[in-house]
Amino acid sequence: MMPKCTLFDFSGTLFRIEPADQWLRAAADAVGQSLAPAEFARCLTELQEVGAQPGGTLPREVPAHLADGWRTRDLSGARHRAAYLAQSRQVSLPHEDLHEALYARHREPAAWAPYPDAAEVLTALREHGVRIGVVSNIGWDLRPVFRAHGLDTYVDAYLLSFEHGIQKPDPALFQLACATLGCCAPETVMVGDNRRADGGAAALGCRVHFVDPLPVAERPDSLRPLLDLLG
Repeated sequence: MMPKCTLFDFSGTLFRIEPADQWLRAAADAVGQSLAPAEFARCLTELQEVGAQPGGTLPREVPAHLADGWRTRDLSGARHRAAYLAQSRQVSLPHEDLHEALYARHREPAAWAPYPDAAEVLTALREHGVRIGVVSNIGWDLRPVFRAHGLDTYVDAYLLSFEHGIQKPDPALFQLACATLGCCAPETVMVGDNRRADGGAAALGCRVHFVDPLPVAERPDSLRPLLDLLG
């Protein structure tokens, strides 16, 4: 059955964050810092270990005193910023301003790239009259990313956790998405990369399609199977 609505996750599904070395280099440039190769390598390794890049590698371990903030980071913009800065500040960086610059960098449209088949699949869905929503656990407004990459015209609604105080896999966020788009759950497909978070849509009766959050160059066509649903 062709879906009437398709919901997409953002990070790791439609878009992918830049590689961590580019993220660190861009932030260092923003504050006028030039890191020697050995210092750059140390900072990069330690930042990745603590999961300081939103959309990047998850932390190996979150200290107990930061655990609650980490679990609830996507419920508000303030929580998101505080959680990622707390992770970053576990690493000794050569300039204090680098922590803020790293957080600011991940919110820039230039830090994100759409997957190669994203535009093709969104175009086909729109041409078949399928309504499209973006449902994301996030602590900032991702709409400028879609606009900068020319994909905003395909999206009918954005359901962002920080704007509603609800995180996936809570079915309430998916229910709100369906209601906003005017579809019932059995008419809806949720597309995401996280089996726990995005799989929460199945509790409502939505179909779910999973993709792997690989680097852009390594995942050229994982969204294309959705076109088979169009008949």
